Amino acid sequence: MKSKMKLGMFYWHCGHHIAAWRHPDGVADSGSNLQHIVELAKLSEEGLFDMFFMADSLTFWRADLDAMSRDSHCAWIEPFTLMATLAQHTTHLGLVCTATSTYDRPYLLARRFAALDIVSGGRSGWNLVTSGNPAEARGFGRYEHMEKAARYRRGREFAHVVRGLWNSWSDEVFVRDKESGQFFDKEKLNILEHHGEFFDVRGPLNVPHSPQGEPVLVQAGASEDGRQLAAETAEVVFGAQQTLEGAQEFYADVKGRMATAGRDPDSLKIMPGLTVMVAESHDEAVDRFEELQDLIDPAAGLQLLSQRMGHDMSAYDINDPMPELPPDPRGGSRRDLVVAQARQNNMTIRDVYREFASSRGHGLIIGNPGEVADMMEEWVTGKACDGFNVMPPIFPSDLRSFIRLVVPELQRRGLYRTEYEGTTLRGNLGLTRPPWSPDDYRKPEEAEPAAVRVL
Repeated sequence: MKSKMKLGMFYWHCGHHIAAWRHPDGVADSGSNLQHIVELAKLSEEGLFDMFFMADSLTFWRADLDAMSRDSHCAWIEPFTLMATLAQHTTHLGLVCTATSTYDRPYLLARRFAALDIVSGGRSGWNLVTSGNPAEARGFGRYEHMEKAARYRRGREFAHVVRGLWNSWSDEVFVRDKESGQFFDKEKLNILEHHGEFFDVRGPLNVPHSPQGEPVLVQAGASEDGRQLAAETAEVVFGAQQTLEGAQEFYADVKGRMATAGRDPDSLKIMPGLTVMVAESHDEAVDRFEELQDLIDPAAGLQLLSQRMGHDMSAYDINDPMPELPPDPRGGSRRDLVVAQARQNNMTIRDVYREFASSRGHGLIIGNPGEVADMMEEWVTGKACDGFNVMPPIFPSDLRSFIRLVVPELQRRGLYRTEYEGTTLRGNLGLTRPPWSPDDYRKPEEAEPAAVRVL
């Protein structure tokens, strides 16, 4: 029996191609146009997507202001506020947004997402990031960004505390007995009393449980630290693998680590990002893609590459091969993937920024519906992923094209749902509520590395 693939719709202002806002189909004020974003959410639900996903950074990436002034990704509606609004315009679509464990607090974050889970009827998800953007530090009175290993230790503990707070109220705790005057059973209230390396949090949370029990925990990152955190904590992982072989290695590695964390591999869905340019014919899709590529502003493209590489690329000739780069103090895995692809394919700096500007370091498929579906089917049936986080180049036109052309082809092959299985995000993803215990976390100095387990 073929596996039913899971699909997320990744919202990025105007579209995932850096020049989307310049195209005649682009909505240039997408980042602040609420009616437009609501339309995208409704389209996503028509396409039976599992979730509407929104990434976030608390500041824009530090960059040359001239180049930054040519990029639409500079100002946008704060995603949590947006998700609460979209909940009122959709009924089945999951609502997942990013919040950082480095510049947030567990109690406040747990409270916000628990409330979103209730008002959406059990459709919320938290994309846990540790903040790869060093510019964020300056917005919080810090001159230095927290080093990577510490960010991931904090992120692991943060996730444990948040889940503990989400589990404050058991399903049977509220008796609401008018005759006796008892509103809840105090014996069934779980008080966290967490004391760790970074946080001391007593609890309980003053938001009750939701229809799906707790929000779905989402994570991204392909580094060693990211893979381990995903194996221990995540229920959905957004990857950035660009080749079938690389995706298969990542899939096997992360799923394999889950056993040592006491988790069932089926309790995690791996969904790499995929930019899809689809049209009725292959040639039409290629022509549309090249039309977008020709709109890339060289300064903006080079600056984007510099940001993602963690190194100023402006001093190099764009017609030269990718140079040897000094170590990136942020330690991001995305840069390693980009450099490896450039070396493998003998790409110039110009080639790299043009490709990166089109898909931002994720997978890219250009073609007719059959070609797109072939690629997606090969990855899902070949144990490279459980589905995809779809990244339309231009909104809303390329989202409409995907729903009109690709979704029916996937359904015809028996790869994709024809209706939603449930009303919660957890139900549609096929995930059960994971167990939680305060004993699942111990401070690093109290535990042997192999024994650390955070569910």
